[in-house]
Amino acid sequence: MQSTIFSIGHGNKTISHLVSELRSFNVDYLIDVRSKPFSKWNPDFDRPSLEGHMREEGITYVYMGDTIGGLPKDPACYTNGHIDYSKMARQETFLQGFSRLITAHAKHLRVAVMCSETDPTMCHRTKLIGQELLKHNIVMRHIVGPGKEKSQHQVIGELTKGVSLTDLFGNETTLMSRNEYL
Repeated sequence: MQSTIFSIGHGNKTISHLVSELRSFNVDYLIDVRSKPFSKWNPDFDRPSLEGHMREEGITYVYMGDTIGGLPKDPACYTNGHIDYSKMARQETFLQGFSRLITAHAKHLRVAVMCSETDPTMCHRTKLIGQELLKHNIVMRHIVGPGKEKSQHQVIGELTKGVSLTDLFGNETTLMSRNEYL
């Protein structure tokens, strides 16, 4: 079964451009995975405004940044000031939110997890959510334009410049945030 779980970043897009990208993949649910659901630069992407825009477009808005967002409050999720996605993936809060994505996939719901980062190689959508989905044999599909997508495998290949995340002994490289937060 082809995955019905997409990812998208709003970046500096307009609402109409975001909607056209979502419509090009028949997305019915926009899952906001921003830990802080507002935009400093574009008030259309503040949570209340975005929710209203999606309602007008017939797309259901769901906020899940409190469970699968990329900026955890728990200091145990950090290594040397960087977010350690392998630690986050074991947190009960993350697991509860993540199970909702697994259920959406099982029900064939067409959902897109959205964060602010346009480039999927720079976002926890890829490094955390997409990698965890692979463990369930679900390949996240990253929307990169109207009708254009990249698979999780393609984006990880770009991120790692083709180097495998698994070494000769089966140990997987830990993916981390690019910024220090503590």
